Amino acid sequence: MKQKFIAAFMPLLVLVLVFSTFATNGVSANTGKENLELATLQGDFDLSSSKAVKVIVELQEESIVESKHKGKKQSKQNLKSARDKVKKEVADRTSKSKVEREYDYVFSGFSLEINANEIPSLLATPGVKAVYPNVEYTTTEVVTEEEFSPAMVDSAPFIGSNEAWDLGFTGEGVKVAIIDTGVDYTHPDLAPNFGEYLGWDFVDNDADPQETPTGDPRGAATTHGSHVAGTVAANGQIKGVAPDATLLAYRVLGPGGSGSTENVVAAIERAVQDGADVMNLSLGNSLNAPDWATSIALDQAMAEGVVAVTSNGNSGPNNWTVGSPGTSREAISVGATQLPYNVYDASIFTSEGVEYPSAKVQGFPSDEALTNLDGEEYEFVYVGLGAPQDFEGKELEGKIALIIRGAYPFVDKATAAKNAGAVGAIIYNNVAGEMPEVPGMDVPTIMLTNEDGLKLQEELAAGNNTVSFDIEFNQTVGETMAGFSSRGPVVDTWMIKPDVSAPGVNIVSTVPTFDPENPHGYGAKQGTSMAAPHVAGAAAVILEANPEWGVYEVKSALMNTAEKLIDPATGKEYAHNSQGAGSIRVVDALQAETLVNPGSYSFGVFDKKKGKQVERQQFEIQNLSNKAKRYNMEFSFKNEVGKHVKVKTSKNLRVNPGKTQKVNVNVQVNASKLEPGYYEGHLVVSEGETEIQVPTILFVGEPDYPRLTHFGVTPLGNNEFEFYSYLPGGAEEYQVWVYSADLSTYLGDALYDADLGKGYNYHNWDGTLVDGTVLEPGSYTVVGFAAKNGESNYVISEDLLTIE
Repeated sequence: MKQKFIAAFMPLLVLVLVFSTFATNGVSANTGKENLELATLQGDFDLSSSKAVKVIVELQEESIVESKHKGKKQSKQNLKSARDKVKKEVADRTSKSKVEREYDYVFSGFSLEINANEIPSLLATPGVKAVYPNVEYTTTEVVTEEEFSPAMVDSAPFIGSNEAWDLGFTGEGVKVAIIDTGVDYTHPDLAPNFGEYLGWDFVDNDADPQETPTGDPRGAATTHGSHVAGTVAANGQIKGVAPDATLLAYRVLGPGGSGSTENVVAAIERAVQDGADVMNLSLGNSLNAPDWATSIALDQAMAEGVVAVTSNGNSGPNNWTVGSPGTSREAISVGATQLPYNVYDASIFTSEGVEYPSAKVQGFPSDEALTNLDGEEYEFVYVGLGAPQDFEGKELEGKIALIIRGAYPFVDKATAAKNAGAVGAIIYNNVAGEMPEVPGMDVPTIMLTNEDGLKLQEELAAGNNTVSFDIEFNQTVGETMAGFSSRGPVVDTWMIKPDVSAPGVNIVSTVPTFDPENPHGYGAKQGTSMAAPHVAGAAAVILEANPEWGVYEVKSALMNTAEKLIDPATGKEYAHNSQGAGSIRVVDALQAETLVNPGSYSFGVFDKKKGKQVERQQFEIQNLSNKAKRYNMEFSFKNEVGKHVKVKTSKNLRVNPGKTQKVNVNVQVNASKLEPGYYEGHLVVSEGETEIQVPTILFVGEPDYPRLTHFGVTPLGNNEFEFYSYLPGGAEEYQVWVYSADLSTYLGDALYDADLGKGYNYHNWDGTLVDGTVLEPGSYTVVGFAAKNGESNYVISEDLLTIE
């Protein structure tokens, strides 16, 4: 972006400003003149294009909530006057712009349609603080292919909801806003939770926040918001975590489940003003950055007393994959877990005694259904790919379906086998290698490698059409982190994300049928979208029990009492950036007598070359009981850091009943004596037999965040192209490699550059490689590469580069 941005500004520079420094993304340009600077620009823009784009404009004039919490007075009228002044100035400075949504409560500004090449003028407009992209948000649901089964699991009772109900807490009187694709408020399990006021539809701009129906000419029908709402508060054939909570629906994602920043921010603002106590946002984008309009709005919603819960994203399992708004500083970001399940070993034999050593249990609906196969002999029938039509004309009642992998999800193959009367299935691979386990399939399913599957086919061709099973229990796997769940930390703030985790695999909840004659619709979904509403429902239950609590007491209660999860692959706790504080437990949060805030903390980066660096943080210990308590504080690290990290904190602290005490923690690090990397630890607060472990993290040297997170190519016409890249911390070296379309042949470098600033960067390219080779007409794959401080990574462009 550096070259393009400067080029776009040349007329402005000549006529108005003389720069002493100049930067583009996330850094304002200081002119050296008092009170004269450019607004901050965040995001991906082609500033040489006259194409209209939408942006979110943040004003220097603070929002009502921000001003309130800074002890200042602010009014809607004053904000309107300031906003109108900026709008008029923008209109004067631009040839064609259009203001759309306006904000004043939790965010100060407006959404604007403007020609991209006039954004530089917008940045120079007095009163403008920052400009953000109107990015696309989508649901954080995993679109199932082969890996997950739609079998019902009892996730709400697992986190303790039933026990909370027995204590008398069901979320009654608490309003929960569902900011999503809309909600089917006519669903029999959801209708009791809605009052006369339903919420608002920001897609169609009306008071009917219903899901996108089947047959909508604008795009695919949606069911996501109804599923999320049911997990929070369904109260019928299925019960959510807080079945008596009041629901409000805000439709911000339209047909197909996508929407934009301007609607999400508007919904956050309206939900706060409508009196929501909790809001759930099971949506996001993939950009790991804390300061975006949506995150700012969520932070201010928390400041105003609304518990904001958001999904962490589905780009795991690697670190640094958390996406906005899961990167919010204050909101509760939620990772996804898979509930415990039993593991069995399986062996199969055909009638001639042939063995199949690759046999493994892939999935099953219940332990009983699987163990019923043990020691029994069954006839098996080959049904190809296992589509419903593949079973037509074949007798499967009481038999085993033999199926080859491909074309259809594993779960659909198992369901088709069940519908045909089969008592089990054997699925063999269509390529070399193994297949994934899929807990909860509709019939007990054994998986084989391609080699063993073909061997079984040979037996069938020889007339040996029976198979017997040996099923043995192996072990129980506890609650585990879902592989898709995004991991932190957050770039720039280095915060631990998620904050907590909750069940997000195979979650059955309410979905619309769009059929008034058959309104009871249910379906299974998976993703951090499904995990977040468990936490939102838990927050509603906690607020009913503690109506005087603020948002941070709710957040701390959930974090302080979360169950630490063990990675079965290592036998050790998952990293903080995988599970946060752990998986929530509702009753433990309700019965907490001590709260520690914040519930996790990052001490940031220690990179002093010589000597020792000290960082300080203050924690609060709140005694909720009716008697004085004496606490002991200790600090422990997972990694062996020896004498080079020293922590000082109170060892013995008395806190009176109902009071809060501040505790100082000083961390002293001799970074030059430690290997670069990040070090996890816990602030351990103990009182009697009660122990609270607060996750902490610190970095030594340059953090290992990805040097390049987004890369792509945009055609400009006439075989001219633009490469764009997002560099979270800048890059010492940047290259673009060109390959054949199938990545089989490396053709050369398109360009290289050095010492690029953090944020988005842009480079124009004319189709000529660095060595002078002019690419012939055809399609190519391009790969971006970035390196800094000895760390590097590359990103493959999803779009082909086509030369005509």
